[in-house]
Amino acid sequence: MLTRRALAALPLAAAASPALAQGSFASFLEGVRTEARRAGVSQQTLNRAFANLRPNDRVLELDRRQAEFTQTWTQYRDARLSTTRIENGRRAFAENRALLQAIHSRFRVDPRAVVSIWGMETSYGGFTGNFNVIEALATLAWEGRRAAFFRAELLAALRILDAGNISVERMRGSHAGAMGHPQFMPTSFERLAVDFDGDGRKDIWDSRADALGSIANYLSRSGWRDGEPWGFEVAVPQSLSVEGLDHRTMRTMVDWARVGVRQWDGSLLPGYEGEWALVVPGYSRGEGQSFIVGRNFMAIRRYNPSNFYATAVGMLADRVG
Repeated sequence: MLTRRALAALPLAAAASPALAQGSFASFLEGVRTEARRAGVSQQTLNRAFANLRPNDRVLELDRRQAEFTQTWTQYRDARLSTTRIENGRRAFAENRALLQAIHSRFRVDPRAVVSIWGMETSYGGFTGNFNVIEALATLAWEGRRAAFFRAELLAALRILDAGNISVERMRGSHAGAMGHPQFMPTSFERLAVDFDGDGRKDIWDSRADALGSIANYLSRSGWRDGEPWGFEVAVPQSLSVEGLDHRTMRTMVDWARVGVRQWDGSLLPGYEGEWALVVPGYSRGEGQSFIVGRNFMAIRRYNPSNFYATAVGMLADRVG
C-alpha cells in the first residue's frame, strides 16, 4: 500500500487516482463511519452521504495550488471594492431592508457589515460553491495537508445532515468545504448558524433569512458593538513610525491624537471611548493607507483573520448602506 508520503511524491494525477487509492480510501471511510455512529449519526444518513463516494481529483489539485498570499493591499482592495460589487451591495441592502432590520433588532449588528460579508464571501449569494461538501471534506481528510482538521469538519457535516438541516445533494460548497451564502465551515455552522425564518431548519444555502441571520450571529458572538464604527481612514505624520504596529496595538484616541494622527481630511480624531488600533494593511509592501480600527474590526477578523479582509469588509460596508 502506498504511504501518504509516497502519494505526495507522485504526479498529481497518479496521487489523486481513486483506482490507486480505492482500498485505503474505503478503509478511511469505514473508520469515519464507526466514529460517526458512536457520535449518534444514523446509519441511514451515513449510507446516503457515502454512497458511491470517491476522492475528488479537483479538490486535491486546488488544495495543493494554494499559494502564499501575493496581492498588494491596493490590488486586493480594488478587486473587492469594484463598482459592480458596491452597486450590487446597495441593491441587496435595499431589497432586504426589512429582513436586515429584523436581524439588527435581534443581534444588534450593523446590517451594512452583514451585507458586506455576504458580498465578500459569495457575491451576495451569486456563487456559493458547487462541490459536494461530503466528498470534498472526505478527500481532504483522507489525503490532505490538514487531515485532523478536515476529519473534524467531515464529522460535523455528517451531523448537520443527520439533523435534517439540508440534503446530501444540496449540501454544496467550496473545494475546502465552506458552505452556503456565508461560507461557514461545518463546525462554524454547528456553533453559529441560526434558524431565523423559524421553519425548523438552519438553511444557509436557500434561506436568505437564515444565511444573513447566521452572519449577524457570528459577528455578535465575536464581540460586535452596536453603534460603534469598525474604523476609518486616517492621516499619519511622517514622524510616527508605524513599523510593528498592527491590530493588537491598542491605544486611546487621545494617545493617537497626541502623536499626530488625524482623520483623513486633517480634522481631529473623534472622541470615541475605549482603545483603538492603527492598521496599515499594505505596510510590508510600502503602501501607506492607514486606518484607526476598533473592536468591530476585531469581530470581522474572527470571520477571517486577515487585516486585508477586515479592512475591505469595513470599507465595503461604508458604501453599501
